[in-house]
Amino acid sequence: MAAAACIIKTQKTKHAMNKPPPFARSLNISVMPEYPQSEGGERVLDNLSERTAATAVTTSPYVMEPSTAPDAGREPPADAKAGAVRLLDRQLWGKRELTVRAAPSFVPDKSLYTGLRYQPSEPDPLTRREGAQIAAFIDAARTRGMDAYMQVQSAIPPGYRVQFGGAVADDRPLLPNGSAHEGRVDKNASLASPHIIAYGCALLRDVIQAYPNLSGLRVDWPEYPPYAFDSLFFDFSGHAETAANRLGYDFARMRMDTQRLINYLLGEMADPAILAFVGSGRAALRDLLGRFPGVIDLCAFKADLIAEMLSAYSKTVDQASAGTMDFVVQGFPPPWSQASGFDVGKIAPHVSGIGVKLYTMHWPMMVRGYAQRILAANGNVSEAVLLRGLFAILDVLDDAPPLQLGDVNYPEPDAAHLAGLRAQERKIMQTRALAGDIPVYAFSHAYGPLDDFRARMDVAWQASGQRMVVNRYGYLSDEKLDVLGQVTGAGSP
Repeated sequence: MAAAACIIKTQKTKHAMNKPPPFARSLNISVMPEYPQSEGGERVLDNLSERTAATAVTTSPYVMEPSTAPDAGREPPADAKAGAVRLLDRQLWGKRELTVRAAPSFVPDKSLYTGLRYQPSEPDPLTRREGAQIAAFIDAARTRGMDAYMQVQSAIPPGYRVQFGGAVADDRPLLPNGSAHEGRVDKNASLASPHIIAYGCALLRDVIQAYPNLSGLRVDWPEYPPYAFDSLFFDFSGHAETAANRLGYDFARMRMDTQRLINYLLGEMADPAILAFVGSGRAALRDLLGRFPGVIDLCAFKADLIAEMLSAYSKTVDQASAGTMDFVVQGFPPPWSQASGFDVGKIAPHVSGIGVKLYTMHWPMMVRGYAQRILAANGNVSEAVLLRGLFAILDVLDDAPPLQLGDVNYPEPDAAHLAGLRAQERKIMQTRALAGDIPVYAFSHAYGPLDDFRARMDVAWQASGQRMVVNRYGYLSDEKLDVLGQVTGAGSP
């Protein structure tokens, strides 16, 4: 229900930066560096070209190696333990799950970070031994006529890889009661922090300088990712208060009304109110918003923070690349985007493309987490009614929702994702309507069984107007690559 309180109107805008023609076919496959390292870059590109006719690849500025060190992380990522069921489809150094460590794939230009709170990771022997493979992979893709993009994190220093890094306490987002939300899936910092934005600009400039042959940059999570219930109610940090005052927002009212909404959801909301929302939708939403106007201000404030950040990043990319590189951002689909601050209308003037992430294995994990948080605190709501309300407001199903938490889980590798195909189509089309003439790319995830994968890829390809990014190569078995080629018209039926 909390996401509903952040539904705000956006305005279509236009963008003058370089962008592909409106109906250009685009199939971009995320190939994280460990696979060029493990399989060999030319072999990976052969696989993509021959089986899918991919037009682009995306990688990241790190290199990896298997490791049992105390700070090593699981590959594939465990997604706050819920995703520990995941296994890679393509073996990585002979395994479908392992622990790894990472290092920069290039030697950062320290002069770009002079005086900044955050500094890039130091290159180490892994950098020197393996780093050149990433530049070689980019160059090989460009030689074949493919575009090559580099993905970095918007607000997780050092920004090379989502699982490694994070901000100091002063730069973390806070809840209205002043507390931090621990144990999040993401490690995004406060997007109001000037230290985070300054580092992000330096990182983008550094990557462009290190990899001048790139077609563009992709920035991930330029938002407050709404994986958990509490994450819906950021940001009340000191940096946010300073920014709110500068932008003319009533910070005290936002804080008060957001805390009141949390108190309502966790203590006062009852089944009849949820059923009223399911039955009347917009009317019930208007009533709710009328009671907590500061929450609407919070949503607009988050969107303004993100627009400011992306304006700075966009100018950096344009200046550092002399206007030759694309700038694409990717975030949650609606209505999550309206709670996360990923306001497509406000973002559009600053980017050359917008990615809507259909990472559908996360959706039941998120619904389950929201429901557990509310049920643990609020004895006025029942499990079945709450699930009906959550699935209705988030619009992730085409059919009747599950009525018990036991049926709402992170999918096992052989289980179809709990997400409606038409719901995915609606989210893409809603984003396209808000983006105006800015290309929208459907970011669809390759994790899952073959038939489910085929259905999700087909919807994403068609609804996006044949502009799709597939995340990621590690979940693309040869059979899935063949299916992808069939879906996109590159392979035999």
